[in-house]
Amino acid sequence: MNSEKQRCSWCGNDPLYVRYHDEEWGVPVKDDEKLFEFLLLETFQAGLSWITILRKRENFRKAFDNFDYKKIAKYNQSKIDSLLQDEGIIRNKLKIHSASTNAKAFMEVQKEFGSFSNYIWGFVNHTPLKNVLKSHKDAPATTPISDALSKDLKNRGFKFVGSTVVYAHMQATGMVNDHIESCFRYNEV
Repeated sequence: MNSEKQRCSWCGNDPLYVRYHDEEWGVPVKDDEKLFEFLLLETFQAGLSWITILRKRENFRKAFDNFDYKKIAKYNQSKIDSLLQDEGIIRNKLKIHSASTNAKAFMEVQKEFGSFSNYIWGFVNHTPLKNVLKSHKDAPATTPISDALSKDLKNRGFKFVGSTVVYAHMQATGMVNDHIESCFRYNEV
């Protein structure tokens, strides 16, 4: 890790956060499996800090069958009950139930659009939006696009997809580049 590189200040010095910032955040993701992973993690993050989710990411991966949405869509009450007992994840009953609900809705979107990627990237005309930010504090929490996407996801049956969660998903998956202008990743992603 090169500490001389200028980074977005939100990642601080935590090695896990720095690695996430340097390698994943803002990189355009078009793969449905990876998009579902981020969507699941973002829905669990609602109301919590992202570093909390990152620290539990491997626990989530194990608990949720490597983020396999086809398996998650088939979760029965027994599996839900076991997840509610799993101390390695966020044990919020509504969020755990939403994982299965969202997996089913995710597959419906795939049927309609050919892939979830085609659907979600359509909201930005399949091209990342590039903001010009001096500070991470200048980044919006929501935008008209995240509002529209959130509303459409909810209409399709998705849960825990408010506009703030959706905008965070857009940032994470590179639909929008919110690296600050002076960050070394700004022009790389």
